[in-house]
Amino acid sequence: MPLVNFAVSGAGTGVAQTVAVAGADYVIETDAYEAFGGQDKHPSPLAYTLASLSSCNQVTSSIVAKELGITIDAVKFDVSSDFDPTVMTTGRGTADATFQNLVITAEITTDATPEQFATLRDDTARRCPVSVLFARAGVKITNDWTQVTPS
Repeated sequence: MPLVNFAVSGAGTGVAQTVAVAGADYVIETDAYEAFGGQDKHPSPLAYTLASLSSCNQVTSSIVAKELGITIDAVKFDVSSDFDPTVMTTGRGTADATFQNLVITAEITTDATPEQFATLRDDTARRCPVSVLFARAGVKITNDWTQVTPS
């Protein structure tokens, strides 16, 4: 399969930025929390990072479910992580400042068997590009998935 190119271009002032997505008719607005010098008018890059993880898990689980021949009726992903801003804001500390203790909590409404659900969870974690980025960065990831039976 050929590589798919993703490209963005960002410009701004201070800590706020407008990011254009190549080939798209929309832009992404970013800002920072007031503690980081922003006005908190738009999601921060860190919030977008966790949002990317959530939505990437949903997209990947949809692909995996189709391959497994199962139906997903609904999904709910909650993503949380700790972040130490010391290196970013002061320059002091370790060079590997990143998220820590990342937890992905998912409620998936699906007709999958228990074995299929385990495959769905594990293959999603293995194949989701954003999950892989976190894992390769050395972030400890907990995938806490619960299956909900369709009514």
